[in-house]
Amino acid sequence: TPLAVAPEQEITYQGKIRYTYRTLRERIGRLAGGLAGLGVGPGQTVAMMDWDSHRYLEAFFAVPMMGAVLQTVNVRLSPEQILYTLNHARADVLLVNAEFVPMLAIIKDQLETVKRFILISDDGATLGSFGIPYAGEYEALLAAASPDYDFPDFDENTRATTFYTTGTTGLPKGVYFSHRQLVLHT
Repeated sequence: TPLAVAPEQEITYQGKIRYTYRTLRERIGRLAGGLAGLGVGPGQTVAMMDWDSHRYLEAFFAVPMMGAVLQTVNVRLSPEQILYTLNHARADVLLVNAEFVPMLAIIKDQLETVKRFILISDDGATLGSFGIPYAGEYEALLAAASPDYDFPDFDENTRATTFYTTGTTGLPKGVYFSHRQLVLHT
């Protein structure tokens, strides 16, 4: 996967992407800048529909550090349950791995609040697949943004993340963590 970093910063190990903490910080800044360029601001929800990846880690820092809320979408839920969680969390932007685009195509017309889609592609999948109007592709978004995003200060009780249960006894239940709670859990 091409990363928005200098080649000497990209490290692979057993087929996995690895990079330095400096590169991680740069990519976090780039993601925040790219999202801000798409209109994401404090209090808005950015949903992440990806496998456990370096991009997931980047979003886990960039989105809350902007004052926005990261919704981690449980990709093992049914399309109907994913639709419910995205609507319930009032997601504004959805970052979606190309592997989940067929599932997204099933529910996209029922999404109530998602305004922008960003494609995450490991193999060069096209932006026009399944008629989803992508605002761009993840790595291109990072490549076009500055690593020097000026993260704001805000109250420690600001919502940082939203998670949903698996919904085994009904619809998935949402829970959120504030910045303070995340620090205390650490």
